[in-house]
Amino acid sequence: MGSDHPAIPYDFRPTRPARHFRSRAGFILAASFSLGSCIPTVRQAPPQPAPVPAPTVTPKPVPHNAVAAGVKPGPGIPGSLVGPKAAAALAAFRISCPSLMKREDASGLTRPSDWWPACDAAANWSDADAAGFFAAHFEPVEVGGGTSFITGYFEPQIRGSRTRMPGYEVPVYSPPTDLVEQDAATAEATGTPRRGRMVNGVIVPYFERSEIVGGALAGRGLEIGYAADEIEFFFLQIQGSGRLLLPDGGVMRIGYAGQNGREYVGIGKLLKDRGLITDGSMQGIVAWLRANPEAGRAIMNENKSYIFFKELTGAGPLGALGRPVTGNVTVAADPKFVPLGAPVLLQVDRPEVNGLWIAQDTGGAIKGANRFDTFWGAGEEAARIAGGMLARGNALILLPKGSLARLGAEAAPSPQR
Repeated sequence: MGSDHPAIPYDFRPTRPARHFRSRAGFILAASFSLGSCIPTVRQAPPQPAPVPAPTVTPKPVPHNAVAAGVKPGPGIPGSLVGPKAAAALAAFRISCPSLMKREDASGLTRPSDWWPACDAAANWSDADAAGFFAAHFEPVEVGGGTSFITGYFEPQIRGSRTRMPGYEVPVYSPPTDLVEQDAATAEATGTPRRGRMVNGVIVPYFERSEIVGGALAGRGLEIGYAADEIEFFFLQIQGSGRLLLPDGGVMRIGYAGQNGREYVGIGKLLKDRGLITDGSMQGIVAWLRANPEAGRAIMNENKSYIFFKELTGAGPLGALGRPVTGNVTVAADPKFVPLGAPVLLQVDRPEVNGLWIAQDTGGAIKGANRFDTFWGAGEEAARIAGGMLARGNALILLPKGSLARLGAEAAPSPQR
């Protein structure tokens, strides 16, 4: 869990048409959003031509992705969907509030001040009337049509040790000191990777998974622990955080601390495309990897992405807002389309998914207006649900009341003079 890589689904699962609600209103906001002595002789300089003023260039507004995708009022909020999870969603919303009221929204749908009334009210709102809180302070909208595609993720629990010993030999690395990152604009202008390592004054791609697994970082004192099983650790990296169950019965919680900048490749898609599996779930992929250890190592290395970790000693795991996430309540979303911290109402073809969620996380493969990854917590049941999760249906984003009217006013053309 974190800002760059976690919350990545196992399988590729191509999108197919899904049912969706019809909006009661028909307008779409499609606007761009959108610093008494001897006097010395004075020699005059030759006249200079008047400077030609540079032409005034008015930059074109860059539309926010969510607005460009189309935002329209959603249908009324079904109480039957909100009620069962309302209290848990209200608790999660309270956790997000300190970040919401000072964080810029990448989607362009909200401003920090939009959240103040709801956050002020949430602090003292009774959990017994949590559904009433969401009805009083939010209005539903659809972004990009609302047709959604949902997967799941969880916090793995795998066998591990703080020190290397027989049976615990897969290193868990902290971020290496030679991993550097530059801003996107500089990377694009120079044609160099955003994350990499410096070689002769130039940023080049960082070591890929196969090189790191092969020992590129060995002997540098970066190990914070050791996993017992390379396949278990591979999937913990995909999730972005997890728990190491220590030999003495203790637990070491680790969380996302960085990524090598290499592309993520879903090995479920590779296996399916090559006709090696028919079951693209986590369970199906793991079964194939265990039955084919050498080929399995090779195909895991085709995912060049590699995640670095830190030990978590406080509440967690932490989501993209830097706040703890909650099983069966937190959902990962694309922040370019969904404001982080916003309630999300899902009505899909998997009943355990239906209801109210809070967008508190992001993921490297979670891209698009209605792409969501539901968080299920830790343990075997969470792993079972998340590993086989695939749902399609409709998503409503709940914005603070007044946000939609403001977006409409900003979208209106300027009056002609």
